Amino acid sequence: MILDSITSFVRGFAMGTADLVPGVSGGTIALVFGIYERLVSSIRAGSSALGSLVRLDISGFQRWLRRVEWRFIIPLGVGILLAVVSLATVISDLLRNEPVLMASLFVGLVAGSMLVAWNMLRRPRAIHLWSALAVGLVVFVLLGLHSGTTEDTVQQVADPAMWAYFGAGAVAICAMILPGISGSFILIMLGMYTPVLGAVTDRDIGVVLVFIVGAVVGLALFSQMLHRALTTHHDIVLAVLVGLMGGSLRVLWPWPLGVDSTKLGSPDSDVVVAIGMAVIGFVFVLIIARFAARIEELQAPSTD
Repeated sequence: MILDSITSFVRGFAMGTADLVPGVSGGTIALVFGIYERLVSSIRAGSSALGSLVRLDISGFQRWLRRVEWRFIIPLGVGILLAVVSLATVISDLLRNEPVLMASLFVGLVAGSMLVAWNMLRRPRAIHLWSALAVGLVVFVLLGLHSGTTEDTVQQVADPAMWAYFGAGAVAICAMILPGISGSFILIMLGMYTPVLGAVTDRDIGVVLVFIVGAVVGLALFSQMLHRALTTHHDIVLAVLVGLMGGSLRVLWPWPLGVDSTKLGSPDSDVVVAIGMAVIGFVFVLIIARFAARIEELQAPSTD
């Protein structure tokens, strides 16, 4: 029990760290750790419980609550929150001061994650490869519609309506369980990062609550759809997730400005070190995935 909680906390901390980087998300790390479907299942159970409560179905509410893996979800959530609070400034400074090296490291991490996710396909076929390539191409092109990836380079909404905060929360939260793009990056692209951050800073409780409600609704609906898709079309969904991660590499391309731009420049500085960082990130992910698989085996109930 204690080992499971500690492991979940560490996984959550890694997921929270990933959410601080454009082009990476907590969903990517969940895939690497082999807990992606477990996470989606628990979120779906929680959203079903809320749905039952809204319908005043108390027995259904209690039944769905029992299906949530609380010993897994709670330490995971604490780890995510702690990482975001404690590492936001550190990660931001590293991305600003060492853009090429940090972007290269994350390129390797995402590339390794793509391989891990692809190996999770039960019966890979040509259609899965083509699906991954098609989704990757679409994401790659869409990310190029904006040359910048920060609130300073993408025009932010000056005075958003309440429904905009609700919608932003509903869309951005999906990045929590979708590999490839972080929630903060989605907010920036929507032009809502600065308004949401301002509402939090100014302690505008009404606006923050609307954003949170939007996030809860978005996560509830999306987790239901994703869980059903994973159940009925497991391999095609994973192929699409691989494509999402592949397309997101445009944000992480180290040149010219690291993760601060979606422009694609030719390698012009720290090339050898950048390649080394990418290789380190790639190998690190494979080692972590192997280690995570071993942990899951140890924690699995014995059938003897």
